[in-house]
Amino acid sequence: MVTRKMFVSYDYVNDAKHKNLLVAWAKNSDFAFFLNDQSVDVSVDSTDAAEIKRVISASVRAATYFLCLIGKETHKSKWVAWEIAKAVELKKRLVAVKIDKDDVSPAGLLNQGASWTLSFSVDGIAKAIDAA
Repeated sequence: MVTRKMFVSYDYVNDAKHKNLLVAWAKNSDFAFFLNDQSVDVSVDSTDAAEIKRVISASVRAATYFLCLIGKETHKSKWVAWEIAKAVELKKRLVAVKIDKDDVSPAGLLNQGASWTLSFSVDGIAKAIDAA
């Protein structure tokens, strides 16, 4: 199985448990799901936005894929919007994962050729990654 360098974008306050579960699945040999997490788990409450953007830019640049976990509040996150714009600018393979099918999608992912799954499941995510 190929290991993919993946930057995972998510609402740090509301969806960290889903991000952590995604990383755990990738480490578990019982799942046919492998990724090399390139994400930056830094507090977005920092007053040094330029430094956060520099670190995130480097991590997005190092990744092959950009996976966005979409929860109930993700579409409101200015950081997720900025990360999506950076991934589009860097021409990364986009993967959109809705935690719940009714969660609102961030506008920046629309019409960008992202591969989508409408459920947070190992199979759905693996298929979306493979299709990206």
